[in-house]
Amino acid sequence: MRILITGTLGNIGSAVADYLITGGNKVLLGDISLTDLNERYPNQDCCYFDFTKAETFDDALDNVDRVFLMRPPHLGRPEDLEPFIQAMDDKKIQLVVFLSLMGVETNTRPPHHKIEKIIKSHQIPYSFLRPSFFMQNLSGVHSEEIRIKNEIFIPAGKSKCSFIDADDIGYAASVILHDADKHQNTAYTLTGPDSLNYYQVAEQMSQLFKRTITYKKPSILRFRQYMIHKRHLDKTYVNVMCALYLMTRLGAAEAVNDVFYQLTGRQPHTLKDFLIRESASFNQ
Repeated sequence: MRILITGTLGNIGSAVADYLITGGNKVLLGDISLTDLNERYPNQDCCYFDFTKAETFDDALDNVDRVFLMRPPHLGRPEDLEPFIQAMDDKKIQLVVFLSLMGVETNTRPPHHKIEKIIKSHQIPYSFLRPSFFMQNLSGVHSEEIRIKNEIFIPAGKSKCSFIDADDIGYAASVILHDADKHQNTAYTLTGPDSLNYYQVAEQMSQLFKRTITYKKPSILRFRQYMIHKRHLDKTYVNVMCALYLMTRLGAAEAVNDVFYQLTGRQPHTLKDFLIRESASFNQ
């Protein structure tokens, strides 16, 4: 049998794939661009997969017993994933590793909370990964303002965040998927090694990149308007971001733990490690 990885072309999905392949596991790599998958992984089994197209489910679950499940950012309604969750139930999947979110066990606002409940209602053996904020949010959606304006434009107030590298999340997922029986019906909150506010993030960036980068600290309303009307991002995606930053302002992403080390036996990357590695994303 083999492991289906959804969202393989993303930061975390690709890390899961790379670690599982390196470890000698049989995988099936799924995403919405089969061409890009075949170019990136020419020697692996790949399939066209779309959560909104049920006709892609059978091929994606063919000869599969474990699944890495990641909600696409543009699907804000938990119900959008329910048809695929039902398909996993029908196929008697032995373990689904769902990429959830830190704090959703008590916070019902993000869609991850209800997706966890849907998975449990189908009684599929699960492992929920609940990471803190991804470091890749800085090099991804927020990098434009950093590169062009030397600004971190994020509505997190003065709150702190225990940022974690997507590479570490991918490695943790690969460890769990490799040893499925050991991790059935578990949940792991994953953090990086430090809890930092965005003033401290800006200071680290300024020192490393040799220019002054400022944390602007907009309100959530101003951030939402900017992302929708200036950046022209999908409204559903922006609304989810706003809900997550509201959680951050309330302290939901502040805690630091050693779960990643206990799970994997290695230390998580620091923010400095990440900024050095991804420096090209922040410089014009």
